[in-house]
Amino acid sequence: MARKTTSFCFLIVMLLTICSISAEAQTTHRDSVITYARYLKSIFRTDEAIDTLATLVQPEAMDEGVLSELADCHFQNGANDNAAGTYFILSSLSPNNILYKIRLMQAFYRLKAYSQSIKAGQAALQLDSIPAVLSYVGDGFKQINQPDSALWYYRRALAFKPMNEAVLSKAMGILLDKKEYDEVVSIAEPFLAEDPDNMTIAPLKGIALYRKSAYEPAIEVFQHQEDIGNDSYPVHFFLGQCYWHTQMKYRAEQELMAAWAIDSSDVNLAYTIASVKSEFFYPFDSDVKPWLDKVWEMVKPDPSLMSRYHQLYGLGYYRKQDSWDKAIEHYKEAYRYNPKQISNIATIAYCYHIKKDYKQAVVWYEKFLKVATPGTKSYNFAKENLDYIKGELFMEEQQ
Repeated sequence: MARKTTSFCFLIVMLLTICSISAEAQTTHRDSVITYARYLKSIFRTDEAIDTLATLVQPEAMDEGVLSELADCHFQNGANDNAAGTYFILSSLSPNNILYKIRLMQAFYRLKAYSQSIKAGQAALQLDSIPAVLSYVGDGFKQINQPDSALWYYRRALAFKPMNEAVLSKAMGILLDKKEYDEVVSIAEPFLAEDPDNMTIAPLKGIALYRKSAYEPAIEVFQHQEDIGNDSYPVHFFLGQCYWHTQMKYRAEQELMAAWAIDSSDVNLAYTIASVKSEFFYPFDSDVKPWLDKVWEMVKPDPSLMSRYHQLYGLGYYRKQDSWDKAIEHYKEAYRYNPKQISNIATIAYCYHIKKDYKQAVVWYEKFLKVATPGTKSYNFAKENLDYIKGELFMEEQQ
């Protein structure tokens, strides 16, 4: 009996030893696979790293270490859907791990799922008030057109890092849109006290001064920017506007022309240059008119679009059967914008025909027949109507 017990105990010990060795082997294998995957990731063979890690994934037993490496690979690979899904699982497995929440926030933002990105960022902020996360959440609110919420988070971020140029410029941009110009100037001052030559914050302050009609202080800001080498469009444009408003027209012209040399797509700038030259009493034909012509060319609508626009208007009045004059007006405009659309000529003729303005109907039917293809249905229709109208006019003349 004792020998049987001894044998049984020995068997148990052997099984436990085998299991222990097996578990240790599995752990060793797992660790070696993760190490190899990290190596692949480090040399930018991320797809291979993902495939390697996938061999360790077991849906029935979530391995946080494996999932974390896999999520990081997806994130670095730009596979944002997969990254977001994996970091969502990881956040559930480890609710206090702030990294998972931050990466989830970033992945959602990349996917333009801004509301979800905001929620993930807010969850991260419950664990730690990180300025970069505050800014990210602010960006999310800005993307969904909630500027007040965005500004609130930008302010919190600036409370931690007042010299963060990117965040400060975004906050100033929102305040400019809200026309809160005094506050724009106010929040710029501490930053510019430390960095007076900054080429991002100073021009924003200058714009606020310009918009609140403080032209002289605005000139100081923009002129200093120009003196230190800021040759950007906004500097020249706003400096030119300020000089114009302070009656320094020659300097205004110089700056506005410098802005035009950088960007010739701004119709308001072209109009401003024309206005300055006009106030200088420059010759109209040689100096002012060319700029007015530029303005006209820039605002002139697309002919094809305008033709279709008027054609649709004309059709609406045509169908009403009681607004023939308005229908004619719009079909004439449609034809003017697109002379190749000859069906508009026939419609104009028919409108005159229906309203019994036979003389004009003849003019437009004959105009259509000159350009239409003989034998077509529309040609024959116009020809028959023209013959009928001419007959009516003949009868009228005989009376």
